[in-house]
Amino acid sequence: MFSNTSAGEVTPLLSTSHRPRARSLLSRWHKHLRVDVSRDWADCILVFCYLITGLLDSASISVWGSFVSMQTGNTVYLGLGLASPSASTRWIKSGTSLVAFCVGSFLFSRFHRCFSPKRRWVLAASFATQAALTAAAAASITATTTTSAATRPGRENNDAGWRVLVPIALVALQSCGQAVVSRVLRYNGLPSVVLTSLYCDLFSDADLFALRNNVERNQRAAAPLSLLLGAFIGGKFARSSLGVAGALWAASALKAALVLVWLAWPAAVAEEAL
Repeated sequence: MFSNTSAGEVTPLLSTSHRPRARSLLSRWHKHLRVDVSRDWADCILVFCYLITGLLDSASISVWGSFVSMQTGNTVYLGLGLASPSASTRWIKSGTSLVAFCVGSFLFSRFHRCFSPKRRWVLAASFATQAALTAAAAASITATTTTSAATRPGRENNDAGWRVLVPIALVALQSCGQAVVSRVLRYNGLPSVVLTSLYCDLFSDADLFALRNNVERNQRAAAPLSLLLGAFIGGKFARSSLGVAGALWAASALKAALVLVWLAWPAAVAEEAL
């Protein structure tokens, strides 16, 4: 009554041949994320981080009167404030930034120690967290711009309310992440948040004027130039209608771009990984 079913007719209409391929891609991606990254040329990323530091600190000091990355100045402001608490609220903002930076250093360093420090996904997650915290600070400012003078362009304000302290704390909390990465990658001379010791090392270098084969000299010379460029850009943001929120959004985008850079960064060779 019914014709016999041929071999071709029992073949499933939807082939499952793509499943092994998908599993293979996931396996390769998983392996890609779990390898350690190479240190070669990673100093370029840290030099670029100086630009982000300059961008954030120049905008912050212009508007809030405190740093969010370089904590030497904040320590001085805190000491001055404790000597005369009623003279200004700058010491409150500087103290908030300093405490948040210390907490961030504690958390980021333990995050790296908990996993393989130079593992690709760990570095990407670190910078993704930094970008997210910076974006959260920018969003909090953007949401309150119309009702607060806390981000008035080109003018330092004396406000020390939550609209100022929360973004300061968020940005300072993430700033130490790139400093921790400099230790992870063993580029201790490029912490990306300070310059004083770097200036000393640069100008005390016996081979300061050597034309070649002085990589550390080149790193030390590039870092302040990068921070200077970032400070210039941050100052322009602070004095524009975009204000400090614009600087924070820009810094967040730059850190998000570095997440992609780490995901594509070459893996460490076997000798380097040992």
